[in-house]
Amino acid sequence: MGNKLYVGGLPYSVTEGRLQEIFSLHGTVESANVISDKFTGQSRGFGFVEMSSSKEAQKAIESLNGTQLDGRTLTVNEAKPMARRDGGGGGRDGGRNRW
Repeated sequence: MGNKLYVGGLPYSVTEGRLQEIFSLHGTVESANVISDKFTGQSRGFGFVEMSSSKEAQKAIESLNGTQLDGRTLTVNEAKPMARRDGGGGGRDGGRNRW
């Protein structure tokens, strides 16, 4: 198990400081990031927390997954690597050449 956790179901008002505070009750937090919309700056309702060890990460999952925070149910699990996105150009064929 890794040290990086996905945290879903966050209230839109939660800050990175608050997220770090919540997880620090279960171990040492290396980083806490709330993901926000790049155009509006508003929280997207999820984030990532990196704990200092996999043992602390597992403890945080067991303690926080399914709990309530400001009326919303948290989903806490191991973060998966970001899927590769094959971007493409524009055009009606999605950037693929078909000749």
